[in-house]
Amino acid sequence: MASNPASILKPPTVNPGCTIAVVSPASHPQPERIERAIAMLEGLGYRVKRGLHLLSKAKPYFAGTAEERLEDLHAAFEDVEVAAIICSRGGYGSNYLLRGLDLELIRRNPKPLFGYSDLTALQTWLLDEVGLTGFYGPMLSGDFAAEDGVDLMSFRAVLAGDRVKYGSAQGLRTLRPGTATGILYGGCLSILTAAMGTPYAPRTEGKLLFLEDVAAKPYQVDRMLRQMILGGKLDGVRGVIFGEMLDCVSPGADSSLLAEAILEVLHRIEGPIAIGLRSGHVSHGNVTLPLGVMAELSLEGEPMLQMMEPAVNLKY
Repeated sequence: MASNPASILKPPTVNPGCTIAVVSPASHPQPERIERAIAMLEGLGYRVKRGLHLLSKAKPYFAGTAEERLEDLHAAFEDVEVAAIICSRGGYGSNYLLRGLDLELIRRNPKPLFGYSDLTALQTWLLDEVGLTGFYGPMLSGDFAAEDGVDLMSFRAVLAGDRVKYGSAQGLRTLRPGTATGILYGGCLSILTAAMGTPYAPRTEGKLLFLEDVAAKPYQVDRMLRQMILGGKLDGVRGVIFGEMLDCVSPGADSSLLAEAILEVLHRIEGPIAIGLRSGHVSHGNVTLPLGVMAELSLEGEPMLQMMEPAVNLKY
């Protein structure tokens, strides 16, 4: 079983007035959405620094070449003025950056890296190799550019070092009761499974696991979970929290089919199972979820996921 790095690396707290770098490590975004998102961040009191290739395009769908995208990401980590990094969007392309990541540079300059979906590839690798806590949550194009796109309470609280709680107000509901504690880990299910068999495979074993995706039919979710089981990636998992699973339905099928499929494929996996936590691909109010920290999932009565430690270093 793979293990965590010797220690978790927590970045300093981030408050209004700090500078946030915005970069595009994957697909190119729509400029008008980026402008709306930056205006919102500035309205919240943050200063914004744009990556040189934030709005670049490279065939067939990337935000610049892999070298350009990596250059922007490294520059954001190295810049002493930058306190946090928010990605413009997912799409596809983060895996092109994995081989070129300067892990020592990032280790020397720990900062919150916000993203979800395709950014799972970067977040899990940085957590596994550097110990950098992950910030699975809102991005520019799909969230900060939209009305009610961001859950501002959790965004601010996680960056300030609060031990955030998530419950029914954030969509959480029980599929299988129980209580479990463990290191919260995970991301987009399809990205996690795509990395299996590579040197960048996620170290999900033994974790309290968060999984989410969008527009995957129940049988496809079943297939990906089964792949993780066959690959040993769910060995020792303490419990599982699924996201909103937006549009994860089969045309004409009952809406309960996804829950039934999850419970069936995971029937031999011990621990509680929840669904509905609104982080990642969501309909509204994208919740910021810290990864790499101890958390408790309690599904006895009112469902609750509580962080047991801050995701940032309060000493800075």
